[in-house]
Amino acid sequence: MRPMMGPDRTRRYMMTDRGTSGTRASTASERVDWVDYAKGICIVMVVMMHSTLGVELAAGKQGFMHLVVEFAKPFRMPDFFLISGLFLARVINRDWRTYLDRKVVHFAYFYVLWVTIQFGFKAPVFVAEAGWRHVIVMYLQSFIEPFGTLWFIYLLPIFFVVTKATLRVPALPIWLAAAALETARISTGWTVIDEFAARFVYFYSGYLFAPYVFALAGRARSHPGNALLGLAAWAVAHGVLVFAGFGDKPVFSLLMGFAGAGAVIVTGVLLARMNWLGFLRYCGEHSIVIYLAFFLPMAVARVALLKTGVVSDIGFVALIVTAAGVIGALAIWWTAKRLGLNFLFERPAMFWIAPKQVRPGLQAAE
Repeated sequence: MRPMMGPDRTRRYMMTDRGTSGTRASTASERVDWVDYAKGICIVMVVMMHSTLGVELAAGKQGFMHLVVEFAKPFRMPDFFLISGLFLARVINRDWRTYLDRKVVHFAYFYVLWVTIQFGFKAPVFVAEAGWRHVIVMYLQSFIEPFGTLWFIYLLPIFFVVTKATLRVPALPIWLAAAALETARISTGWTVIDEFAARFVYFYSGYLFAPYVFALAGRARSHPGNALLGLAAWAVAHGVLVFAGFGDKPVFSLLMGFAGAGAVIVTGVLLARMNWLGFLRYCGEHSIVIYLAFFLPMAVARVALLKTGVVSDIGFVALIVTAAGVIGALAIWWTAKRLGLNFLFERPAMFWIAPKQVRPGLQAAE
């Protein structure tokens, strides 16, 4: 089974849809700028969600940022997963050893490392509440039930393996089954099952319909005026549906997820075309860094602001905590590089089971 229009067509779209500000990329190893912008938007929204809900829970009240988080909820993770599948057609036919190294061992390394780091910071609180035995049990359970903010990199390898394992199965039945799972709103209490059911359709769609995604990006670049009008119409319709309570309704959630993902992609294209908000692009280029490390500066900023009360408005507290989470995570990465602690964000050679890449050539799927 191959993506719609085939991987060669996907590659051709990628080769003609790279740089949008200044020079265009000349090789397949260079990055696609609008993809980085879209990833940057997504990772900032993820940090925003955790920051806002954490602040509101601790403060016992909501602020204006709650409305922003609710607006983004239907498409925040769908777009992340769709982009994660976008380049998969180029690597899915690799031998299993190489594929598992890039798609399973890679993420498993960071999950184990950072779940251990998170437990190291949170253990004192857990011990005070329930004792060491409970902490050890929680840590062991984190390898079955994804812990905290790290569930995305726990689930992503499962998506990669399922997609490759079903290569010989016709695409349409898989996509229909995935869409049915999302629509079913499955809730078992186990994150792996629940999030697989809710998110796999977006990942698989990124893989299957990649040429159409690149075509959408190309049209948005060629016709920015129409793209802006489309974004405005989407924002109004999406806002009405969200605040009317349709965001969690079957079928609506699926359609709103895809529409919102498309809107983020178009926004990324327009920002790249104008070379605006370069910080978002930088965040997209380093989204894994932010995703792994934002929990710590976010928590520190939240506690500091709520304890001191220097900012009284809960919405602004959440906004500041969001910025602290993003910038703080990048600061941790910069510091780690200076101190030679590269293993925090780069997988050491001893954890590779296939020949190491000289230079990463892809983005979200790699």
